[in-house]
Amino acid sequence: MELLKPSKAGTYESNDIYIMLFPGYEENTIELESIVYETFGSQIKKVILDTLKEFGVEHTLVKAIDKGALDVTIRARLITAIKRGVNNG
Repeated sequence: MELLKPSKAGTYESNDIYIMLFPGYEENTIELESIVYETFGSQIKKVILDTLKEFGVEHTLVKAIDKGALDVTIRARLITAIKRGVNNG
């Protein structure tokens, strides 16, 4: 699945994550800010990379600002951003 345009999903509210996707990068890259980065940063990145791989998304910059979101929330926000990035409407 190829992203056609930048997209975003989520909020800056507590227990949520704001995700922005930018197509056109050499490889999938993650820029993560999180209030729990030291404890869960690697897990958050794993959820993001696994979800990108599942949807076949490549060559994308992922900027994520996490406010303590659970894995299921991270995945849901990322899937929404992916669908918005491939939608032509």
